[in-house]
Amino acid sequence: MRLYNTLTKRKEEFVPLHEGEVRMYSCGPTVYDYFHIGNARPFIIFDTLRRYLEYKGYKVLFVQNFTDIDDKMIKRANEEGITVKELGDRFINEYFKDADALGIKRATFHPRATQHIGDMIALIRKLIEKGVAYEVNGNVYFDTSAFPEYGKLSGQKLEELEAGARVEVEEGKRNPMDFALWKAQKPGEPAWDSPWGKGRPGWHIECSVMAMKYLGQTIDIHAGGQDLIFPHHENEIAQSEAATGKPFARYWLHNGYINVNNQKMSKSLGNFFTVRDILKQFDPEVVRFFMLSAHYRNPINFSEDMLRQAQSALERLYNCKANLLHMMENAVERELSEEEIDFIQRLAGYKVKFEEAMDDDINTADALAAIFDMVRDINSQLSASSSKQAVERAYALLDELTGVLGLLRKDPRQELDPEIKALIEKRQQARKEKNWALADQIRDELRARGIILEDTPQGVRVLFKYKD
Repeated sequence: MRLYNTLTKRKEEFVPLHEGEVRMYSCGPTVYDYFHIGNARPFIIFDTLRRYLEYKGYKVLFVQNFTDIDDKMIKRANEEGITVKELGDRFINEYFKDADALGIKRATFHPRATQHIGDMIALIRKLIEKGVAYEVNGNVYFDTSAFPEYGKLSGQKLEELEAGARVEVEEGKRNPMDFALWKAQKPGEPAWDSPWGKGRPGWHIECSVMAMKYLGQTIDIHAGGQDLIFPHHENEIAQSEAATGKPFARYWLHNGYINVNNQKMSKSLGNFFTVRDILKQFDPEVVRFFMLSAHYRNPINFSEDMLRQAQSALERLYNCKANLLHMMENAVERELSEEEIDFIQRLAGYKVKFEEAMDDDINTADALAAIFDMVRDINSQLSASSSKQAVERAYALLDELTGVLGLLRKDPRQELDPEIKALIEKRQQARKEKNWALADQIRDELRARGIILEDTPQGVRVLFKYKD
C-alpha cells in the first residue's frame, strides 16, 4: 500500500511502526456549531482509510479529538448565555448524530481538549525547560527560530513564511511566526490555573498532547484537511519534535478543498452549508458516495447536480443488491455451470482491481469504478435461473467491497414504510382479481413517490430509489 506523504511530497510504501497495528490521528471539529461539508470530507475519507486498513487485517488505534475551548466557542456561548462546556456538550452530541448518519465509525478515542489541560501544561513546561518556549505576561509562545526544521511540512523556510504570512501582532513575541502555547485569561473567559497564571491552551498544543497520550511519541498517520498543513500541523510538528527529539508522525495525509458551485465555500458568498442542512434534502449515504467519487487529494466541486448524480449512481448499486437478495430467495441449489465458474473467476479479478485502487493512495474513485464494472457483470450474468452458489458469491463480494467504503449499509427490502407496503399488497390483490386499472393506478402512484415495482415470475420486486 502506497500513501502520498505531504512531508516528503511523494508516494511511499506504508509500513507501520508496529507490525500489524496502525496508530492514526485525525483532527476533529471545533464544537461550536454543526460541522459543514468541508469538514465532512476528511471525516469520511479518513474513516474510509481506517476501514481499509482494518480490511487488510491491521488493528487500528484511531484518535479524533474535539476542540472544546477556543475563541469561537467563547463568543457563541456568551451570545447564548450558556457556559462553554454546555455548548461543547451540545455540539459533540450533534456531531455524533451527523457522523453516525454518514457512516463514520466512532474513533477508538474521542478526547476533549478540556479534559487534558494538565497534560498540556506539562508539555509546555517541558518546552520552556528545553529553551524553545518563553513566557511573556502570562502568555507562553513557542520560539520557531529555535526549531531549525520549522516549515518542513509546508515546504517553506521560516524566512519565506514570515514574509508571506498574515500574522497577528502580539506584544512580547520574539518572532512574527512564534505561536501561542498558553493564553493569559481575558475578562469573562473560562480559565485554568497554570504556572504562568490563569489562562487556557492555544489551539495547536492540544493535538500534540492528545496524539502522544493515546498513541505514543511517534505515530504512524496524521490526517486532516489541506487547510491545516500551515500553520496547525506545522506547529504540531515543531512543538512535538522539540519536546521529544523524535519524529512526530511518519505519514502526513491531507485531503483537497471543496468548492461549492465552482466557488470557494464561505458564509459571505451564501454558499456555506452544514451537513445538517444537506441531510434535509439528501440521504446521508449519497453525501458519502459523493465524497468518495473523486480522489481525496483532488479538489471536489459540491453542487446539487453532483449530488443528484451521486444519488443515481448509488441507486444502481442498491438495485443490484436488491436483485441479488431477491435471487438468493429463489435461486436453485445445483452445481455451477462452466459459465458461472468463469463468472466467479471474474469476481476475483474485480476484487484485485478494487484493492489495487485502494492500495494506490486510497483511490476511491477507481475503487468505485471496479465495483461498477462488477455490478454490470452481475446484472448481465445472473438471473432467476442462476445457481444459488453463484448468486451468494456475488452478493458476498458486493457486500464486502462496498462495506470497506461504508456504502450499502441498508437493506433495500426494509426501506418501505407501512403505508407503501400496504399499497403494494393492495396492488397484488388487484392483479389477482384482474383489476388491471387499479393495479396500474397504484403502480403509477408508487412510481411518483420514488418506488418502482417489477413483476417477476417469483413475485413483485421493489427497486430501490431515493425520493426526489
